[in-house]
Amino acid sequence: MATQRDDELSAPTGTAPDRWITLEGALNFRDFGGYQTSDGRHVRWRTLFRADGLSRLTEADCAVLRSLGMATVLDLRSTTELEIGRFPVEAVPVSFHHLPIVEETMDPRKYRLAEGKLGERYEELARFGAPQIATALSIMADPASHPLVLHCTAGKDRTGVLAAVTLSLLGVADETIIEDYTLSSAAIEALRERWRAANPERGRELDEHPEVYSVAPTNISWLFGRLRAEHGSIEGYAEAAGVSPDLVDRLRATLLE
Repeated sequence: MATQRDDELSAPTGTAPDRWITLEGALNFRDFGGYQTSDGRHVRWRTLFRADGLSRLTEADCAVLRSLGMATVLDLRSTTELEIGRFPVEAVPVSFHHLPIVEETMDPRKYRLAEGKLGERYEELARFGAPQIATALSIMADPASHPLVLHCTAGKDRTGVLAAVTLSLLGVADETIIEDYTLSSAAIEALRERWRAANPERGRELDEHPEVYSVAPTNISWLFGRLRAEHGSIEGYAEAAGVSPDLVDRLRATLLE
């Protein structure tokens, strides 16, 4: 039998919406609302979404996003990735923001990460991408920006870091944030198979560098541990990045109910 936590993290029953949004051109598109905060409130449903690459959306996909009333897209990918393909703003008119967390992606041919080391890379994303993360939080604090989707290529690493920081600032427990992060596991396998089919000559790279594709809970727990060790709290990290306490208050007012 599903527990309440299972229901909250996958496809809730009753009056809660489904967390996953099924699309043809994106495989890791989901709502990260609905989570309870330390003060008993909840992150608003159908307000915040996270996703993998959005340059391959079909017309049917665009219709789904229009039906959701999508207003803003935060593209966290590098400039090189953006030039290859981007969100179809002509089909789904949105406010589009390119906020590259880093300009150098984790190419498995270069980042030969040892097992358990992806969390250290997340710390680097949070450090070097702090200005973009601060800008993203400022956009999310504006009620006019929603519904909003933030995305990268797989919807796991850059998206995972920003989503984790956002949920923590909203008051969601670490355990829940980590469980939300690990929901990407099934989608990552599907994305790997899609990539393998499109690049059969490079398929071995997927097996030779498995850490790049890790969705281990320790990736986020390491990130949070390091940010708190350096800044005292996630709020301290955000403030060092340029996010004022007033902005955090606005973020909570906009995204919690």
